[in-house]
Amino acid sequence: MKTLKGPGLFLAQFVGDKPPFNELFSIARWAADLGYKGLQLPTTADLFDLEKAAASKDYCDDIIGKLAEIGVEITELSTHIQGQLVAVHPAYDALFDNFAPAAVHGNPKARQEWAVSQMELAAKASRNFGLDTHATFSGALAWPYFYPWPQRPSGLVEEAFGELAKRWKPILDVFDQQGVDVAYELHPGEDLHDGVTFERFLEGVGNHQRANILYDPSHFVLQALDYLAFIDIYHERIRAFHVKDAELQLSGRSGVYGGYQSWVDRPGRFRSLGDGDVNFKAIFSKMAQYDFAGWAVLEWECALKHPEDGAREGAPFIRDHIIHVTEHAFDDFAASGTDAAANRRLLGLD
Repeated sequence: MKTLKGPGLFLAQFVGDKPPFNELFSIARWAADLGYKGLQLPTTADLFDLEKAAASKDYCDDIIGKLAEIGVEITELSTHIQGQLVAVHPAYDALFDNFAPAAVHGNPKARQEWAVSQMELAAKASRNFGLDTHATFSGALAWPYFYPWPQRPSGLVEEAFGELAKRWKPILDVFDQQGVDVAYELHPGEDLHDGVTFERFLEGVGNHQRANILYDPSHFVLQALDYLAFIDIYHERIRAFHVKDAELQLSGRSGVYGGYQSWVDRPGRFRSLGDGDVNFKAIFSKMAQYDFAGWAVLEWECALKHPEDGAREGAPFIRDHIIHVTEHAFDDFAASGTDAAANRRLLGLD
């Protein structure tokens, strides 16, 4: 049995222009002072050079050593932005161009090629950093058709997932060569947003051993999905864990689709840890039950609370929820050893 690691912090929502948030080691010291032991690093935030990390283990070892002196380590690298751009429906081209370098704006093919090359660099960088798991998004071709009106033509969803698998299979093979799992964050707006869509994709990539899940219960709360039963069903594929809270307040005016409202006014909204509806005691219990050995990483997103307050409260929240898994059964004191002959007598078999 293994005990999961933590607390970790995803830095994407904290990187900024002002100290200590404008440089890796200063933000690492800030996080360590709050009690964090691990950092999930976005690869598009100028915290380190992705190309250099992919090419040089010495470069990665130097970063690892400096972070260790501060008291933290890297949990995973993240390519949520680049993963999103592996598959983009044309309806979102203008919006998602902002996620890519200016040189590929207005050129979806070049943008996708850039995203794929970034994913391949991230696979190599993850290995050079000594990481076994990588966090990302799947992108989406079918998302504009998530609600079946007007009726979807026969074969549309199958075609979309076939193309998605075709694009991701070579990327997964590169990660396999590096010995790194790809953990897709199942998220509305991505074609992989629940268990059924993950299963569709998994079938398309031939049950690829590197195609796995980043578990984030907040996205399941907003879909009214049973996030505890999800762990029972998919625990063998869960490789990463975002500890993020959310709430879904029943309303007579709006539901899970949100009525195009801002986050503050939506019935379903993200909250800081402990302020939402997620039963984290049950989640951490299931993670312990299924021997999850990865990191518990705070992803802070809240419609109300200041991010620095959320980060300050998040470290002790995660720490206090981590279950140090027992190495023996509670009734071992009463064990009497194995006696095959006695067992047969007890069963009336002699």
